[in-house]
Amino acid sequence: MSFTSGAARAPSVKLALAIFIGLVLTIPLFSVWLMVYDRQQQSVEAMASIATGWGGPQTIAGPLLVIPWRTNVTETVNENGKQVAHTREVWQELTLSPETVDLATDVRPERRKRSIYEVVVYDAAVHGRAHFAMPADLARSGVAPADLAFDRAELRFGISDPRGLAPNPRILAGGQALRLQPGGGIPATGGGGFFAWLDAASLASAPIDVDFAYDVRGNGSLSLAPRAGETSWRLRSAWPSPSFQGGFLPESRKVASSGFEANYRIGNLALGQSLIATGPATNAADRSASPSDENPRADSSSGPLQAGVSLIQPVDLYSQVDRAAKYGFLFIGFTFLAFLLFDLIGGVAVSAVEYLLVGAALILFFALLLAFAEVIGFTPAYLVASAAIIGLDTAYSAAVLGSWRRAAFICGLLTALYGVLYILLSLEAYSLLIGSLLLFAALAAVMYLTRNLNWGGREAAEEAAA
Repeated sequence: MSFTSGAARAPSVKLALAIFIGLVLTIPLFSVWLMVYDRQQQSVEAMASIATGWGGPQTIAGPLLVIPWRTNVTETVNENGKQVAHTREVWQELTLSPETVDLATDVRPERRKRSIYEVVVYDAAVHGRAHFAMPADLARSGVAPADLAFDRAELRFGISDPRGLAPNPRILAGGQALRLQPGGGIPATGGGGFFAWLDAASLASAPIDVDFAYDVRGNGSLSLAPRAGETSWRLRSAWPSPSFQGGFLPESRKVASSGFEANYRIGNLALGQSLIATGPATNAADRSASPSDENPRADSSSGPLQAGVSLIQPVDLYSQVDRAAKYGFLFIGFTFLAFLLFDLIGGVAVSAVEYLLVGAALILFFALLLAFAEVIGFTPAYLVASAAIIGLDTAYSAAVLGSWRRAAFICGLLTALYGVLYILLSLEAYSLLIGSLLLFAALAAVMYLTRNLNWGGREAAEEAAA
């Protein structure tokens, strides 16, 4: 079926048929979008399997000093129809945050690959000092210093995924090494972590300094849940593409191709938290429970009271291919428009099948782009796929249009389109502006070239009838 079968085909009919074929091609174009989404999901699953056993996105917190204390609780019960008050002694916990925490973290990233998939994992060396002091206004919390069991105090550290904790953490309180126990984490990290028994009797008369150092492994992101009167956090890494996230951003940061450095200072007034908190005592079973089993807060994504950094991949090829495929209509529209103008103005007969084959080649570009990008990267894949499709459509156009000169115009058009598309993908902030200007220029050119065209074909029909 030819679009130029005599006078029976008016220009408006030819335009309608070209639009209809373009709409038909949306079916395979939509299939390409689904394929990109499916491959992206497979990539996420593959990266998760690569990082299994290494440690997930990590949130660290602490230390916090937890001191049991005795208090009397009065309960009213019904006995033989009478309300009787009973007083009993119970244990509760006083959670004391440090007045200052000076923390430094060195994040050492590492790329791990399996087949065509890659994930970024890290080993973070955490070390710092916490300064604990007994608050002068402790009585305002309803806690008498004489009721505190200093000899049963616990020093608690939080880690959202304890699987990533390296062996032999070093914790010193007042210069004395402490023996560490599993569990006893901090709610901000979902309950995961470790703790140490501490005789804090000296805290009643003098501050206690705690020095700590441990390594934690994870992937994707690292966050800090601060709980001190003032937290200073120095963070550095050799990773060149950090994404700072959470409720607090660094006061200063330096990002270069060799890595990044960031410095945070966070006060408890900004956190909206007191340095003292009281609550019911927790038992050993609660302290050793796995956060992933019982506490949904084990997810370590940076919340509003956290500061963190994500070691992002600078180029997400699946999102780039997805964005490129969304411009598929632009490629089909411009190419079909060029063939239509050759048909209407140049007098070259272009059949529906020829439109369909050219459009299929244009859609095949995105499938080739995805397939090559997974193996050789996005930019080389873009060059290979675009060169293949430009060569294929140019050679086919020479046969369809009957001239290599006309085919050279199609080659130039496709080269320009692929060049503009790459610019649109690179300049995401200006993609809408550039795309709009491009469409405006195309519309103006079509209006100018077809200004004298009789779209209804009435004169041609009358001449044929005569």
